[in-house]
Amino acid sequence: MKKLLMLMAVLLVIVAGCSKDKGTDKEKALDGQETDKPVTLKVASLIPPMTEILDLVKPELAKEGIELEVVVLSDNVQPNSALAAKEVDANFFQHVPYMEEFNRNNDANLVPIQPIYFANYGVYSKDFASIDELPEGAVIAIANDVSNIDRSLSLLAQHNVISLKEKTGSYYTQADIVENPKNFKFEEVDLLMLARMYDDADAVIMTPAYAAPLGLTPKSDALLTEGVENDFAITLVAREDNKDWEPIQKLAKAMTSDEVREFLEENYDETAIPAF
Repeated sequence: MKKLLMLMAVLLVIVAGCSKDKGTDKEKALDGQETDKPVTLKVASLIPPMTEILDLVKPELAKEGIELEVVVLSDNVQPNSALAAKEVDANFFQHVPYMEEFNRNNDANLVPIQPIYFANYGVYSKDFASIDELPEGAVIAIANDVSNIDRSLSLLAQHNVISLKEKTGSYYTQADIVENPKNFKFEEVDLLMLARMYDDADAVIMTPAYAAPLGLTPKSDALLTEGVENDFAITLVAREDNKDWEPIQKLAKAMTSDEVREFLEENYDETAIPAF
């Protein structure tokens, strides 16, 4: 009986030791330390050049023992929902005001890690060659989320097309327009519908990513552009609980490399202006 009890005790010690070793390996992985297997870093994104930048830095991260998995989603809600639910570790598709609005509406704790590039917002029209040619009562399509309503109205105010009252809340809305000399009408549509509105509205305000499939660029085709004096850089985003995780910090470093800067300058010119 004593021999049996001693044998059981030895087995318990061995099992406990194995469990401890496995736990240690997991902790090392979460800390970004070297383990026998690469650490998988899942990042949600949407469209080029966002996805292209992530693909570009994969080899550099692999050298660090980090396997970057790019999760391409189909709309501008899923990346934040997936990140908040811990289905992915980070996302790369949005500017900070959009992230902040998601946090407010969903009691989430997403945080910006690193701004990467400015997607040069612009006003485009199929039928008119300048903003002055837009007729009285022209319809201008803008994105319907509050951060991009703010952005669209701010762009027009920047160029004195409309005037806005002093901002008292987080975002401008149409209610904040105090001067609209040509009585422009603003049609708020889903962000992903903006390109389709190019044929129907008198003008559309959108980023280069949605203008590009139409063969449009800010430099050649936009009636007005935003530039870089704003808070709307496309940013790598994580959660409060994992913002300091070493793989995420190494991803941020890789995404602000000379290689990424050169890629943007050579392939996207001023449609994606480096923010680092």
